[in-house]
Amino acid sequence: MHEFSLVQGLMGQLETLAAENGAERILLVTMEIGPFSGVVVDSFRFGFEALAPLTPLTRNARLIVLQLPQRYGCRDCDNEQDMDGDARPEDCPCCGSREIFPLGADDVVLRQVEME
Repeated sequence: MHEFSLVQGLMGQLETLAAENGAERILLVTMEIGPFSGVVVDSFRFGFEALAPLTPLTRNARLIVLQLPQRYGCRDCDNEQDMDGDARPEDCPCCGSREIFPLGADDVVLRQVEME
């Protein structure tokens, strides 16, 4: 479960940010996890819930995870479309081409931290 190691890295990043800003507590952490990142969001949340209570800095921190939609593009007509769930389009709804490819959204990004 690589999500646990991602959360460990996040905790280190939060400690650094708190030290740089003279904060004693992290209140809220907002993460953006792309659909092509390979991260299982529930496992990431589980890791956060397991590790956050272990230090006074993050003991009461809440986690918000923003999940981006899957977005695909067409090589032939440059159409872009968002997809719900895990479905990948078979062909382009505009031109019928089967040259469909995923667009970005493979990042795990720390968007916002509220601290005091």
